[in-house]
Order: sequence, then structure tokens, then C-alpha cells
Amino acid sequence: MAEVIKATIVFVLSNFSLSFFVIGLLFALVAIARAPKPLRFPDVIDRLLAWHLFWSIGVCYFYNFVMHGFFGKMSAAFIGWADSPFQFEVATASLGFSVVGFLAAFRSFDLRLAAIVGPGLFTLGAAVGHINQMVTHHNFAPGNAGVVFYTDIIIPLFGATLLWLQHRSRVDHLPAARSGRAA
Repeated sequence: MAEVIKATIVFVLSNFSLSFFVIGLLFALVAIARAPKPLRFPDVIDRLLAWHLFWSIGVCYFYNFVMHGFFGKMSAAFIGWADSPFQFEVATASLGFSVVGFLAAFRSFDLRLAAIVGPGLFTLGAAVGHINQMVTHHNFAPGNAGVVFYTDIIIPLFGATLLWLQHRSRVDHLPAARSGRAA
């Protein structure tokens, strides 16, 4: 039993981006279930987006800040790289993304847009870097070619989809004159 618990903890912490993504979905589902009924589609999207930002951006990037800032050598080895002073730069960028994610979780659409676009471009760029490392250096370390690689793509696409749905639902509820549509 101790080995199962240890393996679970290692999996959850090593695949933190997936772990926080799932936790965010669970929090959103609880928020949706507890919301007053009837719940409209824009309210469902709002809860999904809020908890996605809180967990997949705020908490996830704070964890990344801690790992690269205080455990840089271990983080670099997990990715299949040598440790370098660049770890501190990744840590501080992650801290910035984390703060914006926490601020945006329960705020305006524009702040949410910024909280999805910045980290999203970072992780999509990281995914390109991971592919380059796999192809040119045969780097298939878990932090380069494992779950982290896939979540570098899935999480920003999920966030962008939620933003699009939120924007679309807001536009659909505007009066015709304000939305640019004829009455």
C-alpha cells in the first residue's frame, strides 16, 4: 500500500500541470452543482473559466515558480537539461503568470484574456521547444516528452475555448444595437 501511495504522489507532483487541470475541473463541477438553478450556459462557462484560471494558471505556475526557483537542479534534470541560471528566469516568469492567474480568476473578461494568452503563448512555445528537443537531441525525458508536453498544448487550447465561449455568450446577450447586429 505504501508503494501505491508513493507512486500516486510522484505521479501527481511530476505531472502537476495535468493534476491542477483536473483539480480545476473538479472545483468547477462542484461550483456548477452548487449554483442556484436554473443555471444558464454563460454561468457554466464562467465557473469553468474561473476555476481553470485559479488552478491551471494561478496554482500551477506558482508550483512551477517554486520548482524552478528552489529546486532548479531537480527541475532541469526532469526536463533532461543541465541546470543553469536560466532556472531563476523561468521561476520569476512563472510567478508573474501565477499572480495574473489568481487576479483574473474571478475578475473581468479582459484580465482573463491576458491570463490565458500570456501563459498560453509560453507553453505553446515550450511545446515547440519540446518537439525540437525530441527530434534533434532525442530528449524523451518525462519533463520534455511526457504529460507536460501534452498539457503545454491542451491547457492553453482549453482556456482559449472557454474564453471564446464566454465572449460569444456575452455577445449573444447584448442588445442588437450594441452587438452590431440588426434587430
